[in-house]
Amino acid sequence: MTVRPFVPWPDKRLRTEAEPVGAVTDEIRAIWADMVDTMEAMPGLGLAAPQIGVMLRLAVVDCSEERGKAVLLADPEIVEASPELRAHDEASPNLPGMHARLERPARVDVAFTDAQGSRMRQVFEGVWATSVQHQIDHLNGRMFFDRLSRTKREMLLKKARKAKG
Repeated sequence: MTVRPFVPWPDKRLRTEAEPVGAVTDEIRAIWADMVDTMEAMPGLGLAAPQIGVMLRLAVVDCSEERGKAVLLADPEIVEASPELRAHDEASPNLPGMHARLERPARVDVAFTDAQGSRMRQVFEGVWATSVQHQIDHLNGRMFFDRLSRTKREMLLKKARKAKG
């Protein structure tokens, strides 16, 4: 498997909605394998395909302490979200060194296609829920900072541009 390079912000692919996957093939499984390797190399809790320039609705999430428990998602969609919120610092390897504290639903019920090509539903809680929502945002062309107030977003992006040099 391969660790793939990240698309750097402000690449327009990070602002583009990813295409549906449809059928899960060996090619899709190979992309997932590369995504897991790339996520582990960060190290991170999740990765969406557009972050590495693959414009398909694919994501991987692994928030386990021991690692090796990645959930592979194709065409994920949130079916239900809890009213309770959870705060977590979020970041992206596409915009290195930048992070922000966001509140998202503490629990989400997500429908997705798994590695065997079956459509299923799974409830994610805590940091797993945060990571799944973060990845789905990427699939919809959104970055974590899009969820900040305008002032906080502008400050973060100004800081990012300055750090880039």
